[in-house]
Formats: sequence, C-alpha cells, structure tokens
Amino acid sequence: MNRFLKFILLSMSIILLIIGCAKQEEEPAIIVDSAISADGNAIHYQVQGQGNPALIFIHGWSCDRSYWDAQLPYFAQKYVVVAIDLAGHGDSGLDRKEWTMGAFGEDVDAVVNKLNLEQVVLVGHSMGGLVILEAARRMSKRVIGLVGVDTLQNFEDKLTQEQIDDWFTPLRSNFVETTRNFVRTMFTPNSDPALVEKIVADMSSAPQEVGLGALEGYVDFHNDEIIRVLQEVQAPITCINSDHYPTNVEANQSYAPSYKAVIMSGVGHFNMIEDPETFNRLLEETVQEFVQKAISR
Repeated sequence: MNRFLKFILLSMSIILLIIGCAKQEEEPAIIVDSAISADGNAIHYQVQGQGNPALIFIHGWSCDRSYWDAQLPYFAQKYVVVAIDLAGHGDSGLDRKEWTMGAFGEDVDAVVNKLNLEQVVLVGHSMGGLVILEAARRMSKRVIGLVGVDTLQNFEDKLTQEQIDDWFTPLRSNFVETTRNFVRTMFTPNSDPALVEKIVADMSSAPQEVGLGALEGYVDFHNDEIIRVLQEVQAPITCINSDHYPTNVEANQSYAPSYKAVIMSGVGHFNMIEDPETFNRLLEETVQEFVQKAISR
C-alpha cells in the first residue's frame, strides 16, 4: 500500500509539473524596450504575443501603460499587443517643449516603426483617443481600425475661452488638489473606492508641466484640429464608451461616416478597468469587425 501511495503521489507531482511547465510555455513573454520619437525622447513600451493585427494600446492623460493590465494578457493569446508610455508619462522621456497631440502621435509612430508592424489596430483611452487619430494620420497604410475608449464623444465639442480659463486657473494654482477633485468626477457612485483612490493618486502625481501642457494640447486639438485630422484618417473608428458621458453618434458620423459607438453602462471613465470582462469582449468583437473589413477591401 505504501508503495502504491508513493507511486500515486509521484505520478501526481509529475503531472502537476508538466501542467505548470505547459502554462509557463503558454504565457507569452513580455519584452520591454524603447524607441526614439521624432524629438529625441525615449518612448518606453512593452510587447508580447503573436498574430495579426497588432493591437497598440495608448493610455490617457497623466496615466501610463499599466492601465491596460487587464487587457494585455488576454489579447496576447491571439495578437501582438503593445502598450506604450507616451512622452512625459510612465518611464518615457520628459524632454519636450510642447505636449501636443501631434507629438504624442509621433511617439506611437516611432514604436510601430521600430517593431516593423504591418497591420495595426490603435486603441486609445481618453486623451489617447486624440493621439490615435494623429498616429493614424501618420501611418494610414498600416492602420485597419481605431478604437476609442471612453473618448471622442462629440467631434463638435469646443471650449470657450471662459471655460478654458475656468478649467486651467485652479490647475495652475494648485495642480495636485485640483487634479484629485477632477479625477473623482470620472467615476460613478458605485465605483470601487480603492480603485478610485489609486487612480486619483496616480494622476495627481504627474509632473505639472506635462499635465498642463498635455491638457493645453488636448484643448487646442479639439478646438482647432480634430475636423481637419479626421479628413485624413481613412480607417474605421469605433468607440467603446461609458454612459457616464453622452456620445453623439449622429454628429460624429457627419465627419467620420464609419464612426460607431458601443456603450457600456454602470461604469465610469475607466471602463476597461472597472469591467474588463465586458470591455475585452467588446474589443475582441470590434477587432474582428476591422479584420473582416480589411479582408473585404
């Protein structure tokens, strides 16, 4: 009996070891590297997985590539996935004079060029939605689709000078506290308090010159450039938005006929973190739609 038990235990140990090794082999390796943007800044990114198209994940204002942690392992099972720290964010360089959406678009272009990716889907959260428009304009032949994540709700939105002053005056006076209060408005009453406080702490600790500069670039782009840039973007646009802010599909389609929106309910601005299961399913469906459109062209 003892010999039999030892045999059983040894067999189970071997099986568990084999299963563990198989799981390790199935987990795509993560490579962390950097590319040099047009202005000389080092743009850090991580890449993993195999398959086409490549999914390029772009974070929002005062965030970093870790905000896609609930997406990267999931999609790396089927695609190449790349998450980028834009200049001034995460591990990337800070030596930039103007934090424009165009300069951020060049960051994305630099990474895609370094990796020599031929077919990509650009995924951008919040400010990242504007960045992927600029990136798509620079590498239109490679981009088969753009996914905005709680962004691009209304291409016609313009801020008056009074609204701009009301927004920026307290930020310039007390960046940390104003940012903390601003970020808390991005969530619902049912959002996880621990998640809210983590993101509040993250975003309010951003370098002030980067935070203010990027917001100025955001406003300038939305007020003066977005319609012109949309005329140069050929790839279809789908937004996976929260119902926390209204999305004007009809107005947007007058500037980008391919525009469509899928709305998630019960979540705030960080829908990819608050409900990753639903978000990942919707993103997978969207990517497959882009693939089918690319095949039929």
